[in-house]
Amino acid sequence: MRALGLIALLFVSTAALAQNPPPDPITGSAALGYLATNGNTDSTNANTSFKLDWDRGGNWVHGWTAMAVNASTDSTTTAEAYAAGYKGKRDFSQTSYLFTTGDWRKDRFSGYRDQTTEAVGYGRRLIETDRHMLALEGGGGAKQSTLSDGTSLDEAIVRGALDYVLHLSDNSEFNQKALVEIGDENRYTELKSAVKAKLIGNLALVASYTIKKNSEVLPGVENTDTFMSLSLEYGF
Repeated sequence: MRALGLIALLFVSTAALAQNPPPDPITGSAALGYLATNGNTDSTNANTSFKLDWDRGGNWVHGWTAMAVNASTDSTTTAEAYAAGYKGKRDFSQTSYLFTTGDWRKDRFSGYRDQTTEAVGYGRRLIETDRHMLALEGGGGAKQSTLSDGTSLDEAIVRGALDYVLHLSDNSEFNQKALVEIGDENRYTELKSAVKAKLIGNLALVASYTIKKNSEVLPGVENTDTFMSLSLEYGF
C-alpha cells in the first residue's frame, strides 16, 4: 500500500509540474531595427540590442546588455555608438537589494573615445504591482574616460538610477530609465523612454528615444546626443 501511495504521489507531482513548470532561469531578448530612405537625401539608420538575465536562485540575478547604433546621410556617418554592460543584484528583502555594475560606452560623436564605469550600491523597489514597478538606486564607484584628443580622465563617481515600468495592457508596456554618474571632472546623464507592443508570439515592436549628455566636452563638440529607434524584438 505504501508503494502504491508513493507512486500516486509521484504521478500527481509530475502532473502538477507539467501544468505549472518552474520559470526558466535564463531569459532575454534580441532586437534589430533598420530604416532606409532614398530620394533627395539618402539615409540609413540601423540599431541592434541584446539582453540576457540569469536568475540563479538564492536571490541572485545576473544581467548582461549590449547595443549598437549606426546612422548615415548621403554616405556620411552621422551617428555611431556602442555599449555593453553587466549588472548583478542580490535581494536581501522583498523590496531591497544590493547591486554591482560594470559599463562600457563608445560614442564616436560624443567627444569621448570610450567611458568605463564600475559601481556598487543599494536599490529599492518603491512600487511593485501588476501594473506599476518603480525602483531607485544609489551608489558609488570609479570611472575611466578617454577624450577624443587622447586625454585620460580617472575619477570617483556617485551613481544614481531610476527604472519605471507601466503595463499599459496585457500586450504593451512603457519603460522609463534614468542614469546619472557624477564625478569631479564630468557628469554623465542618460535618459531612455521606450514603448513595447507585442505583435505575435514572442515578437514585439519597440519604439525608443534616448538622450545622452556629458557636462564636460572638448571645444566644438555638442555635449548632448539623441537616438531614436524603431525595432523588432524577439523575447526568449
